Amino acid sequence: MSAEEGRALEDLISLPAIPKEAGRKITQIEQEFVRAEIEQLRKQIPILRPIYAKRNAVIASKDLQEADFWPRVFANAPQEVDEYILATDAAVIGQCLKNLTVERLEVDDNGNGGDPRSVRFVFDFATGEENPYFTNAQLVKDFYYRKNVTKSAKGKRRTWEGYVSAPVRINWKEDQDLTKGLLDATCDLYEAEQKDKSVDRVKLPEYGKLAKKLEEVEAEALTGDDEEEADDDNPIAASSPAGVSFFAWFGYRGGEVTAEQSAAAEKEELERWQKIERGEKVDDEDEEDEDEDEDDDEEEDSLEAAEVFPDGEDVAIALAEDLWPNALKYYVQSYEEIDDFDDEMDIEELDDEEDEDEDQPPSKKART
Repeated sequence: MSAEEGRALEDLISLPAIPKEAGRKITQIEQEFVRAEIEQLRKQIPILRPIYAKRNAVIASKDLQEADFWPRVFANAPQEVDEYILATDAAVIGQCLKNLTVERLEVDDNGNGGDPRSVRFVFDFATGEENPYFTNAQLVKDFYYRKNVTKSAKGKRRTWEGYVSAPVRINWKEDQDLTKGLLDATCDLYEAEQKDKSVDRVKLPEYGKLAKKLEEVEAEALTGDDEEEADDDNPIAASSPAGVSFFAWFGYRGGEVTAEQSAAAEKEELERWQKIERGEKVDDEDEEDEDEDEDDDEEEDSLEAAEVFPDGEDVAIALAEDLWPNALKYYVQSYEEIDDFDDEMDIEELDDEEDEDEDQPPSKKART
């Protein structure tokens, strides 16, 4: 083997970066894939909508309601959802959740409308004495997929895209607020902002109250109870990656982009890619710039600092693209896992009996 053949492959690569023209072509192809996937999703919605309606009718039947359909689905939820559900959250879901529907709210039955990635989550809960936690019979949370294009003070083009959502208030019963006041605080801030959009949110008293509440909850999470922290098997002691109750997810806000801004950005983006496809020169794609507009950064940071559930978008995607479409599968699996658990218990019990038999001296022969 020659010295060249013995060298690692990466050592043979001489170019320090992707050639500029090749990079542009790669980005162009990636964008075409994205647009094709969005169009594919748009076409699927009218086809799948009546099937989901039929499925929802089956789930709403007496048999499956009495068989705890949705609590079983959430109990067997994918990791991307399950890790955010605390033991206290599971108690609410198990006792009170009656139904969940997910709707692509901007697309009509003909496949026309806005962005097909926008989703609406509708949670139906038991009421009255059946729900000792809150009085809401239904919680509806909308996630709008939006895009915004801005330029920094130095002219650098910046594109943001993601979900925008308004916080949803939960009417907790006395001493039952699992979010420890965070959800109410973020709803108070949002409502104050809507009353006068010209006021900087950081100057609102509600912003200061939310910031203080976040600090209190974070400090409590860091100190905790020594005994609970020491017990890794205690589900109540375990915390979600978000650091708060799953129900704080209803307070997620995401970005701050209006429908008009998003439409303008989409139009600009489309025209830009059409120029690229024709070989015309356009501004370079978004670039990182350490000296970006400080005012823009401060505005973004103020909203980010007021976020009570930072991973809200990830959970929304997992609910809409995994748990919801695969609900029947997770429901069936909830029974299969119980059977597997019973089988493991039987095997362990059998092994224990065999071990006990081995420890016992051989029995004496009975005299005749």
